[in-house]
Amino acid sequence: MLKTITFVTGNAKKLEEVVQILGSDFPGELTSKKLDLPELQGDINEISILKAKEAHRQVQGPVVVEDTALCFNALKGLPGPYIKWFLEKLGPEGLHQMLEGFEDKTAQAVCTFAYHPGGENEKVVLFQGRTDGMIVSPRGPRDFGWDPCFQPVGYDNTYAEMPKSEKNKISHRYRALDKFRKHFIQ
Repeated sequence: MLKTITFVTGNAKKLEEVVQILGSDFPGELTSKKLDLPELQGDINEISILKAKEAHRQVQGPVVVEDTALCFNALKGLPGPYIKWFLEKLGPEGLHQMLEGFEDKTAQAVCTFAYHPGGENEKVVLFQGRTDGMIVSPRGPRDFGWDPCFQPVGYDNTYAEMPKSEKNKISHRYRALDKFRKHFIQ
């Protein structure tokens, strides 16, 4: 049996979504803990690894951290891992308006889970999921980040307009967690 893993988050909605996606066949127990981790700069992988190492230092056991990026192709990948700050200052409407002068409204949602197994000299393992989509004028409930302005390729609805069960089958978070789950089931 897999040990208990501490998922470092203070976001109850994110925890709820992660538990739903992992499902009942996940061979371990996931608990959550809010930690004050530094907001780092760098590329997606570097940020995730450093956050997992710091979380492990504080928890002294197996941890998993998540980092989400929203990469606008017209802006060569920005805001990327800094989406939290852009969203906080601009809101979903502002994210859409950022691309007003560009023809290319395509984007990629990227979710990276970084798992530290808990041992002193163990390496962080990354699990990354990506979903291609478009940045659109916000539609749907405004209760979960930038979901109202991200419309995945092949869909007429934004993440916010989709039932959670549908979103949780196609999202960048689902794709990363599916790799995470398979790592422990194999």
